[in-house]
Amino acid sequence: MSTPDLAAVPSSRPFPARRLDGLVPVLALLAGWEIASRSGLVDPKLLPSLLSVAGRAGRELAEGRLAIDVVASLARDIAGFGIGSLAGIIFGLALGLSRTADRLIGPSFNAVKQIAIFAWIPLISVWFGVGEEAKIAFIALAAFTPVAVNTWEGARAAPPKLVEVARVLEFGRWRSLRLVILPAALPAIFAGLHLGLINAWLATVGAEYFMTVGPGIGGLMTEGREHFHMDLVLLGVLLLGLIGLALNTLATRLEARALRWRHR
Repeated sequence: MSTPDLAAVPSSRPFPARRLDGLVPVLALLAGWEIASRSGLVDPKLLPSLLSVAGRAGRELAEGRLAIDVVASLARDIAGFGIGSLAGIIFGLALGLSRTADRLIGPSFNAVKQIAIFAWIPLISVWFGVGEEAKIAFIALAAFTPVAVNTWEGARAAPPKLVEVARVLEFGRWRSLRLVILPAALPAIFAGLHLGLINAWLATVGAEYFMTVGPGIGGLMTEGREHFHMDLVLLGVLLLGLIGLALNTLATRLEARALRWRHR
């Protein structure tokens, strides 16, 4: 008698309980943080307790400042992501649909995309200054690259048989794009949008931290660093993690919903 594959046997544990397993490392980290701060293993000035950070969050909320900072960061993130994603989709489709553009522009783009995103800050500062326009331009650039790359690859990956059928049926350029190219490229495009959203959030923090200080979570952390208010810095770190997790979860669910038609 053959032994059943244990990996293939579904778990008898309820789904919510299995999802809670992922919280175990987080809870252990938070518990270690609290113990280290309260026991004196780490100077509380360097690592304030969770209660101190929660108290700081309550004061910032009561003053209305925390909401302003979170909204400012999210507004920059959405603006930069929207601009960068739209430009990335257009650019990627142009390279994927045109062999001439692919041959002329593709090699240069492959070289430029190797440049670290933060290396562009000095140039963006010269072109756009160090204000709000520069921050949004930096975020847009961070979102542009993964969206462009994935759209480019998705447009080139259209099944040759479908492309040939479109030619036989004498589809025009726009009809072929709508009925053949885009449906085939959608999974890659959504994957690029997902990566672009993550990159945009990371760039939002970098833009706020390295450019002119203003409303935003990065500005909140900068102020905490300059005045040695570590509870404020750690509050910013926790906010960045929680908002980043929420954005990633939202992107995952939207991607699954948008591509549900492929399984029918």
